[in-house]
Amino acid sequence: MSIAHNLGFPRIGARREMKRAVESYWKGDLDETGLRATGRELRARHWRLQVDAGLDLVPVGDFTWYDHVLDMSVLLGVVPQRFGDVHGSTSVAGGRMPGATAVTGEVDLKTYFRMARGRAPGDKAGSADTYACEMTKWFDTNYHYIVPEFSADQAFRLASSKLFDELAEAKAQGLCAKPVLVGPLTYLWLGKTRGAAFDKLALLDKLLPVYGEILARLKSEGVEWVQIDEPILVLDLPQEWKDAFGVAYQQLQGSGVKLLLATYFGALADNTGVACGLPVDGLHIDLVRAPQQLGAVLNQLPDSKILSLGVVDGRNIWRTDIEKVLVMLEGVKERLGDRLWIAPSCSLLHTPVDLALETKLDEEFKSWLAYATQKVAEVVAVRDGVDHGRSGIGTLLDASRAAVQSRATSKRIHRPAVKERVAELATNADQRHAVYAERARQQREKLKLPLLPTTTIGSFPQTQAIRIARRDFKAGRIGEAEYNERMRQEIALAVRKQEEIGLDVLVHGEAERNDMVEYFGELLDGYAFSENGWVQSYGSRCVKPPIIFGDVSRPQPMTVEWTTYAQSLTAKPMKGMLSGPITMLQWSFVRDDQPRSATALQIAFALRDEVLDLEKAGIKVVQIDEPALREGLPLRHADWAEYLRWAAHAFRVTAGAVRDDTQIHTHMCYAEFNDIIDSIAALDADVITIETSRSDMELLDAFVNFSYPNEIGPGVYDIHSPRVPTSDEIVRLMEKAARVVPADRLWINPDCGLKTRDWPEVETALANMVSAAKTLRDRLAG
Repeated sequence: MSIAHNLGFPRIGARREMKRAVESYWKGDLDETGLRATGRELRARHWRLQVDAGLDLVPVGDFTWYDHVLDMSVLLGVVPQRFGDVHGSTSVAGGRMPGATAVTGEVDLKTYFRMARGRAPGDKAGSADTYACEMTKWFDTNYHYIVPEFSADQAFRLASSKLFDELAEAKAQGLCAKPVLVGPLTYLWLGKTRGAAFDKLALLDKLLPVYGEILARLKSEGVEWVQIDEPILVLDLPQEWKDAFGVAYQQLQGSGVKLLLATYFGALADNTGVACGLPVDGLHIDLVRAPQQLGAVLNQLPDSKILSLGVVDGRNIWRTDIEKVLVMLEGVKERLGDRLWIAPSCSLLHTPVDLALETKLDEEFKSWLAYATQKVAEVVAVRDGVDHGRSGIGTLLDASRAAVQSRATSKRIHRPAVKERVAELATNADQRHAVYAERARQQREKLKLPLLPTTTIGSFPQTQAIRIARRDFKAGRIGEAEYNERMRQEIALAVRKQEEIGLDVLVHGEAERNDMVEYFGELLDGYAFSENGWVQSYGSRCVKPPIIFGDVSRPQPMTVEWTTYAQSLTAKPMKGMLSGPITMLQWSFVRDDQPRSATALQIAFALRDEVLDLEKAGIKVVQIDEPALREGLPLRHADWAEYLRWAAHAFRVTAGAVRDDTQIHTHMCYAEFNDIIDSIAALDADVITIETSRSDMELLDAFVNFSYPNEIGPGVYDIHSPRVPTSDEIVRLMEKAARVVPADRLWINPDCGLKTRDWPEVETALANMVSAAKTLRDRLAG
């Protein structure tokens, strides 16, 4: 019989219970005992759901309070020195000193959250603050992980009981548990070195004994299978890293547990021989993203090994075409027999929890979808169909066939006018009229900004008053006129505060926006929305991605009224704020019946109309955010050029029709830019703002080495931490930036939007930022 299993389940809870518990803990409204009780209840619920659906093996260790890579760092005792020596209790040392922490006890929860956020509950502002660890995107997803930090003298040791405690919980429920670990090579690959330069791969010899200790302890607890995730095997790897896989798994094979090596997000390609030849007991591959790899893997996999096939999409919400999957697997079952396992393509953490909670979607549209709960059922159905034939899953198979047929023929998807407009695109429609140098001259004359102009990235705190107004409006307790008036009051508040602080280029604060993508999607044709389609982005931050199901167009202006109202309140320049076409694409659940490039260009045309309407309304500065540009980069270098070509084209189509004296900004955050800097320059934005505070301006190296020609705003305020930077710290960061970028091309701004922060800390931080700008201007003038 085949085995049905899962690589991971969403942590947040169907109604975001984890988010609410963690944030209550951070605020001091819930103690650690209460927090842990919520975690136990969620884990038990999720395990029981998967078992009741019919899974043979259930993942354990996929639950986390913030991030599973951070969990791995804590398990391995990788705690940067600035968080203090760990002896069961933690003292925190500030500063940015490199080096390893002496971990001689368990890493406690406060240290864990200090690593993630810079501060833990109970820490007084200024007394225990330190820099949070860097955060970046998990491969090509919108999930963010906390980057491990390694020093040349890095030590590793077993420093957390979390995995083993959760295993004990699962065993107490009588579950057949499969613990999940980030593999040693992937863990090292994802990390960064600090201090003196060294090769982080050299740490492998010290790391492997701790992995061996973990596996041995799991064996002593009665575990049969351990899932060990090595997704870097779908990347272009240097030969020394490929060779290291053999060394590592040769050492780990003596643990006594069976290892399922899990790969996902792409094809093994040139790493197929490496993966198939490792001394492990099973291999998982992603057949949703890379179905073409199946033949090569089957030909190279030894006869003794399990092959787990990811045939249910763990990254998107479209219902599985079960008939198509069964056809693909017919010959595979004959060849592998009981060595065939069925699974989602990757962890289901990237999908919402349960479609049953969606009560407002029409039945036809809802029939096209599957959330994590439904995907688990699909995995079981595929297993049963493979083992017992189609007659054994008749009801689910019939529903799948009907949904596939309905979606393929629905008239609500295809809009000929949209396709015709795209087809008629002029060859120069993505080009500005003048080169940057001429545009910059005109913009300086028009905007009359000081040296080192200050601004923010767009959003201001989403206060309780805003949330109440939005909730009451949706519930019908207040009308549209009252809701709009409340939003205007919040916009006026944001404008007044910015003027009092002394910022140079203002924003309206985005009070009316629930989310930077969802807001626009609600106003565009071709999008649909869920009530409970929440997924985790980072930590307690959850997003509800729109669903792009059809051709996209803009029925009417989306932001003009709010932005022009804000501009009417001030003589300073007011930025129009838009989410860019690639971010709108990447942060949505995207239709899979046409190329993503075609959908991106449709979105670009819709946004182009909005940019021109803002310009006509007198808005002199328009920011088109593209934080997801780097995220969308294919994992294999051979595929980069084509993606970057159409992605940059879509951005330029959005911005290309404006006058030369209209200043176009873009924003990117939490991504490495070195390898795509030429494509970022090809966007031809007048100003780019980026995240740099957590990396201590390290990301600016890419722009310097490339001699980036346009203006740059390196973020000086880490908005994902409650820690407020001092004016002196901001001066230090900007002086560092000014050594590599001419001051007349520098802006001063936070790393990202301020939506998640509170007004008191925002006002203090921005006042410090403005003070730092004045200090720097005085120094440069002197």
